[in-house]
Amino acid sequence: QVQLVESGGGLVQPGGSLNLSCAASGIIFTIDTMGWYRQAPGKERELVAAIVTGGRTSYADSAKGRFTLSRDNAKNTVYLQMNSLEPEDTAVYYCRAVVRHYIYWGQGTQVTVSS
Repeated sequence: QVQLVESGGGLVQPGGSLNLSCAASGIIFTIDTMGWYRQAPGKERELVAAIVTGGRTSYADSAKGRFTLSRDNAKNTVYLQMNSLEPEDTAVYYCRAVVRHYIYWGQGTQVTVSS
């Protein structure tokens, strides 16, 4: 089985930065996709950024120019560098991975942007 562990969330002022990490562990044959979603209260869970099939990175429109997704294949870890954070970015951020066509979710890490 695969476990996803997120870290790096917290409280930050508008304009600040955070770096989220998601480490995958367990029995992994191949990771098809891996990335980040977020969900604010009363909102649907939405894509933030993900490494998709073919190795390309896909970003939500709201994240373009501010967020950067990267990966460390040796550590089975993806990172989300978030800059110029806004109150609208406040949400629980979830790591998501697809391994052998099965979807795995992390427990989530809270990101709060407030002055």
